[in-house]
Amino acid sequence: MLEIELQSEADTLALARSLAAVLEGGDVIGLEGGLGAGKTTFIRGAVHGLGVTEERAVTSPTFALVHQYEGRLRVAHADFYRLAGEAELEELGVDELIEEGAVLFVEWGRKFPWMSSRTVLWVELEIVSEVGRRARLRPQGARGDAIIGALGR
Repeated sequence: MLEIELQSEADTLALARSLAAVLEGGDVIGLEGGLGAGKTTFIRGAVHGLGVTEERAVTSPTFALVHQYEGRLRVAHADFYRLAGEAELEELGVDELIEEGAVLFVEWGRKFPWMSSRTVLWVELEIVSEVGRRARLRPQGARGDAIIGALGR
């Protein structure tokens, strides 16, 4: 596990960009944290770090469920909060996105064991002050360990 204190939104964006630099197609990154913890901010930094133009807005897919972007790699940002079951997850086509080489960022992925098992890294964001956050990056499997190793350099 890698734990990092983030003193500002700029720190959150910088960490996300660092992560983006080591991601590969098919990586699934799970995000956890309460409302306002910075999940969408983190994903915005990663999406832009993956080469999506800064002019492209990155917003929460709470109602759309999945937003897609084209950069160095194809990127998808999913929010599974409103999904009730595995059948709805299948209908979204996230498995196909992963198989086609997209990087998938998932909020509320632990609700579904299948998605949870595909996740290579969990990013847990905790509010510690009005602007400060604590990020805990928890690897899952060999790919997650490699990501943490690359970030630690």
